Amino acid sequence: MKAIRFTKYGSPDVLQLQEVEKPLPTENRILVKVHAASANPLDWHRMRGAPFLVRLSEGMFKPKNPKLGADVAGRVEAVGSDVTKFKPGDEVFGAIGVSAFSEYVCARETAFALKPANISFEDAAAVPVGALTALQCLRDAGQIQAGQSVLINGASGGVGTYAVQIAKHFGAQVTGVCSARNLEMVRSIGADHVIDYARENYTRKGGRYDIILDNIGNHSPSANRRVLAPDGRYVLAGFASMFGLIQVILLGAVISKLSRQKIGFKLSDANEADLAFLQNLLATGKIRSVIDRCYPLNETAEAIRYLETGRARGKVIITVTS
Repeated sequence: MKAIRFTKYGSPDVLQLQEVEKPLPTENRILVKVHAASANPLDWHRMRGAPFLVRLSEGMFKPKNPKLGADVAGRVEAVGSDVTKFKPGDEVFGAIGVSAFSEYVCARETAFALKPANISFEDAAAVPVGALTALQCLRDAGQIQAGQSVLINGASGGVGTYAVQIAKHFGAQVTGVCSARNLEMVRSIGADHVIDYARENYTRKGGRYDIILDNIGNHSPSANRRVLAPDGRYVLAGFASMFGLIQVILLGAVISKLSRQKIGFKLSDANEADLAFLQNLLATGKIRSVIDRCYPLNETAEAIRYLETGRARGKVIITVTS
């Protein structure tokens, strides 16, 4: 089968389309013929080995694992002997960690959910990492409640587009921060208010928010505190620099201990229950995927190159099988 591999750190030029052995499902694993996958910032961080902290887990001088791609959607081709959830022919989507940029993937059945019949493989592949991050940041770290005021910084991106819709599902009033070209799109997915970051700095605009979900990390914790409610929660899901991340982790711990405001960083945790929760939201039309561009598997390097610009509206998709 064909798959994307990389054997050294660097630009998207290090990505190679190779012929590799097709995996076989054992025990609680299922073999999925991939129809679509989506690219996430984690893919290019792993590809570049940057920030340097990434190399502590991925390999100091070269990648330990040459595979990329966490989000996947496709059709089950075979199942292991202990699999009970799925059968050959089922259409599924899920978060598998790595290896989605390939014609076939093999992973634990708990990494997948049934794809709703009313959405495409591309729409399903866009969901897992972005929507799981949005859900867990808002519900778990943010402790969102109906009637609260929520600001999403980076509302037009891969996490932000789901965060706007999920916050509305929980009954919040949502303000989305994005570029001028994306204002109408962010309104169309449910934002009550929008802010053009090029014209207004939300940390100086006034007003107070019960939750700030920050997918960009371009303002300091002290700046965000100015517009955070006295008992509000600031959750960082993406960061522009290691310095900014360290600020949030260190200062956030102090602020959270000494005040009613809570400030912290949240990584998503792919799990069966939350994937099922998102499956229901998709099936009932409560959330939908926003897709910017689709690239064939042999143009994965160009897909990652585009994602790195930071201008993608929603998700960037790798189409593997039509």
